[in-house]
Amino acid sequence: MLRRARLDERVRRCIRLKRRKNSMLTFLLSLSRPFKRLVSVGIDTLAIIIAFWFAMFLRLGEGVDLYHVPTWSMLSVVILFSIILNINLGLYRAVIRYLSSTAVVAVSVSVLGSAALVGIGSMVFAVEVPRSIPVIFGAFLLLFVGGSRLFIRHWANRISRRQKINVLIYGAGSSGIQLVNALRNGNEYNPVAFVDDDKGLQGLSINGIRVRKPTDIQAVIAAKRVDKILLALPSATNDQRARVLNELEKTKLEVLAVPGLADIVAGKAKIDEFVEVSIDDLLGRDPVPANPELMHADIEGKVVMITGAGGSIGSELCRQILMQQPKTVVLLEASEYNLYAIHQELEKVIQSAPSAKTQAIELHAILGKVQNKARMMSVIKSFHVQTIYHAAAYKHVPIVENNVVEGVYNNIFGTLHCALAALECEVETFVLISTDKAVRPTNTMGTTKRMAELILQALADEYPHRADDAVPNTRFCMVRFGNVLGSSGSVVPLFKSQIKQGGPITLTHKDITRYFMTIPEAAQLVIQAGSMGMGGDVFVLDMGQSVKIYDLAYKMIHLSGLHLKHAGNPDGDIEIVETGLRPGEKLYEELLIGDNVQETGNARIMTAHEEFLPWYELQAVLQELKVACEDQDQTQIRQLLLNAPTGFKPVDEICDLVYLAKAKHIKSQRI
Repeated sequence: MLRRARLDERVRRCIRLKRRKNSMLTFLLSLSRPFKRLVSVGIDTLAIIIAFWFAMFLRLGEGVDLYHVPTWSMLSVVILFSIILNINLGLYRAVIRYLSSTAVVAVSVSVLGSAALVGIGSMVFAVEVPRSIPVIFGAFLLLFVGGSRLFIRHWANRISRRQKINVLIYGAGSSGIQLVNALRNGNEYNPVAFVDDDKGLQGLSINGIRVRKPTDIQAVIAAKRVDKILLALPSATNDQRARVLNELEKTKLEVLAVPGLADIVAGKAKIDEFVEVSIDDLLGRDPVPANPELMHADIEGKVVMITGAGGSIGSELCRQILMQQPKTVVLLEASEYNLYAIHQELEKVIQSAPSAKTQAIELHAILGKVQNKARMMSVIKSFHVQTIYHAAAYKHVPIVENNVVEGVYNNIFGTLHCALAALECEVETFVLISTDKAVRPTNTMGTTKRMAELILQALADEYPHRADDAVPNTRFCMVRFGNVLGSSGSVVPLFKSQIKQGGPITLTHKDITRYFMTIPEAAQLVIQAGSMGMGGDVFVLDMGQSVKIYDLAYKMIHLSGLHLKHAGNPDGDIEIVETGLRPGEKLYEELLIGDNVQETGNARIMTAHEEFLPWYELQAVLQELKVACEDQDQTQIRQLLLNAPTGFKPVDEICDLVYLAKAKHIKSQRI
């Protein structure tokens, strides 16, 4: 017991001494820069004196005269000139905790200079100094001057590391190594381990940090008390990143990524400016390189109009189109703010473009609604539009379900008037942006988009495009795809916002699935598909595998470093709450009506041949629908949409808010 008590007392004494040492060092580090320089000068002065007398005692033993005045005079001169030399070498400007190889060279030069001064000074002051003394003195001085700086750097960095967050770096390549150097000079993160799936790197030590196998992650996290994971794979494909993220998600730690290699090279981001893991990384979908000929075909040197130019897809189409060197870009948008925003963005791109051809592109911002045929005719004729990308539509399912008449006017009659105006004005190409919700629709939005497809199919059949004609008819085609990441109606920004607010994440149904694609990829494929069309084509984009929205929310929670709160884990951070399917919402989406699908020259674009109504029959349906909309007859609108060959199978009764309010008012009057 007594021995144990003595041991404990010794441990406590060591801890007290360590604390005093750390507090003393913290005090020194907190001093002003001029005072720190004075301290450095004092330490170097002491180092020169001690190194000289150590060298003398080591060489001469007891025959050394410590009180010899000429020797001290010589030492004074050596000290003075050594300090001046150190000042010129920048040793007192260098921050010790960030001591670099340049500073090490400066210390070496300083020591050589001081040793030489001892040799010269001994001759000037007639001091009897053996010829080996400058060499021994130099060795001791290097140990004292360099060692003192290394000691301070070590302890300063050790204190700094204790205040940092321990991080694990996934990726021990050049980006990972640069990241370690950047983090060590920063104040936030302390890199404690590398993880890499390259077997050639596993087991090695890079910058003093060991590279571990992916299977060791959990053990490393526990042993090193890791708080975050940094993904240093800027050049990896989306598929590779997805595989890594699926493994890292199991750690339930926040994962941050190094910016993309293109952004780092372009100087848009620094390697230590971390970003949240993007959802397209989770999906693991690598875009197929675009075909330049297809990208240019309907755009280069032409007048191009984009309807709905300020929307999610419309604005990205504008960006992609600008890169293909059109002659003129006409931005048509009903929202004043959205039009202003995209116009300002594109103006900046044009003004800052290195190419004179891009700077010569004309850009016109036009306020207008596609339902107004006269406005469409005027705009198309005035600018001699050759290609139209029709992205203007109401796409939010519950909103359209609650505002049926406006949804029909915008999505059906807006497409009709725009297409007829294009036909009358001899526009070369008209591309409709459609949706997977047009396939066997269960809601008004999907039904109106299928009706829009039927309009283009019927017009293409009635006025076939023949390239050999003197004035060929407009070539109509449509491109159908699913949800795009980051769009105004996407669940992804909603989930991110809910996670930041501490939850809960709201989900309509646990089993709901959706197809996803990035906005840039969708826009690029739309342009290419439009170039392939012969007239009346329905192109379907390969969206990959459908994603279960619950799983997406679950991964987003874990990759944010949080835990799912549920009955089995009541102390979790974020809860997922089911709110029930919204009006007209499907559990899953489809991209094809039938199985009649063919491949095209692009692996991500397919073409489908689907049934449609002849133009004369469709005209009759449209006329009746127009009358029903003018009369605000919701029952008749619903019946006409049911009778049309759209495959409409509503899952709800009429949900139009005006219709429901009117019915409620009538019912209350009867009572």
